[in-house]
Amino acid sequence: MSGKTAFGLAITVALSVVATSSTGWAQYNYNRKGRFVKPCSLDGVNPAYHPDIFGNPAVAKAYGFFLGPDRRWHVMPNCRAY
Repeated sequence: MSGKTAFGLAITVALSVVATSSTGWAQYNYNRKGRFVKPCSLDGVNPAYHPDIFGNPAVAKAYGFFLGPDRRWHVMPNCRAY
């Protein structure tokens, strides 16, 4: 194996290790406990992931949400988190 080939192989291996570790860290959750819905806040909430709340209008109302005429979820006016 020539010097250029060995150097090229070493660079390829090094970049592969860096790329793999970067992907691993990108998927790390930084100690987040899980996905949850805060009452009176739709920030970052996808209703499709919470059918137990948004599939039942009574439960959604308890969280301070209502389904508007545009078929989108909204926070009730003057909603206060408990």
